[in-house]
Amino acid sequence: MKPESHQDQTARPERPSPTAELEKPTTPNEVYSTFTHHQKWLLMILVSTAATFSGFASNIYFPALPTIANDLDVSVTLVNLTVTTYMIFQGLAPSIWGAVADVKGRRMAYMCTFIVFLGACIGLANMQNYATLLVLRCLQSTGSASTIAIGSGVIGDITTRAERGGMMGVFQAGLLVPLAAGPIIGGALAGSLGWRSIFWFLTMYSGVFLIVLLLAFPETLRSLVGNGSLQPTNLLHRHPLALYQRYQTPSSKPQDHPVQPHKPIDFLAPLRILANKRAILPIAFLAIYYTTWQMSITAMSTLFTRIYHLSETQIGLTFIANGVGAMLGTLVTGKVLDMEYRRAQSVHSVCSEGEAQQEKLFPIERARLRLLPLFAVAQCGALLTFGWTLEYGVHISVPIIATFVTGWTAVSIQAMVSTYMVDLFPENSASASAAVNLARCLVGAGGTAGVEGLITALGVGWALTVVVGVMGIGLVGLGLQGWLRKRGGDDEK
Repeated sequence: MKPESHQDQTARPERPSPTAELEKPTTPNEVYSTFTHHQKWLLMILVSTAATFSGFASNIYFPALPTIANDLDVSVTLVNLTVTTYMIFQGLAPSIWGAVADVKGRRMAYMCTFIVFLGACIGLANMQNYATLLVLRCLQSTGSASTIAIGSGVIGDITTRAERGGMMGVFQAGLLVPLAAGPIIGGALAGSLGWRSIFWFLTMYSGVFLIVLLLAFPETLRSLVGNGSLQPTNLLHRHPLALYQRYQTPSSKPQDHPVQPHKPIDFLAPLRILANKRAILPIAFLAIYYTTWQMSITAMSTLFTRIYHLSETQIGLTFIANGVGAMLGTLVTGKVLDMEYRRAQSVHSVCSEGEAQQEKLFPIERARLRLLPLFAVAQCGALLTFGWTLEYGVHISVPIIATFVTGWTAVSIQAMVSTYMVDLFPENSASASAAVNLARCLVGAGGTAGVEGLITALGVGWALTVVVGVMGIGLVGLGLQGWLRKRGGDDEK
């Protein structure tokens, strides 16, 4: 097996590196990761499947909102509040589990989160009142939301920057499957077996996958297993198929440097990352564009029911375009990210002298974020189309096509910023992903909580026009990133 790219190098273990240093092996004979190509793809399948639980728990629920409100004898606004609280905990929980995963290991964090999720699903399937629904949805979010942050950490563990964009694209596509399939499954289950069957489905799905994780998922955290060549000492970090892993792992020179010493769990790491001057503007930009996307799909069920008089099953089908657009978008964007990185790497190597100087001045913002304005403008146009076609009752195919474009652009923006964050903080990649999640989910929670009132006050057309105005402000803010980079320089200066 040929050694992987020597372009990459992990950050210092003491704290998140503020600069985007290129990861590279510490010695010439050491490969960045001893996991084979096939093992990496097995891990990719596992982490992508794990990440689907956050989306399924959220999107499978949308078609049943009116029915749940009727059965529990509460207003749709109150049931929509469970979506808001779900998003709040979706933002908060990864800050805890991401910090745990960066110290105690990816495998242990996965096991804990899925046990919490499984228990919440069983409770939701048997709940009898609104208060229980609200509390258990928060607990369900606590268990499922962190799978995305942990998965991003795994990808950071096993990939170099040169291949990370494509891998992140596949990972994002996997976690977005629920956008297309979730509402269809939820609508079909709620329409045929009742809305409780939604939570029994999630119970069975999570129970089976937890067993798969226990059997097949290896530890990848570099502070515990290095580049994969070291056997973890804690029994909880080992898995029954470790023998397969050892036989299939190519021989490589053991790491000359020792595994990092024990360090305490840093629950404040996501907040410090969030405040980093090279991270805050791209994260704020992502939070705004993610929020507008969530506002539109949260309002879809109510709007399509009121304007087009659709059934639960039909409402579920209207979400397909959004999900397919999201999946295709992130797959394409992953390939584009790899090409953009190679392009920046080629130009930079020609324009710079000396490896150390190249590492110090490598334009990671340009390599990862250069195309963001293009996707931003497309998402603004799609949201305006969605709002005004609903305002005038245009044929339903037009707003559905608009949701396809919105899904494509929104997740492309998310993939670019998420990959950029993992590049900036490779040693704390789960915490970096948690920082992104914290911002987008908390801002998204506020947006989804207010979307119904905004539409009621202004009408759907003008409501989304106001939202697009805020998106324009976010785009201007993103432009400051490059200006500040040139004016202020790197954090380490």
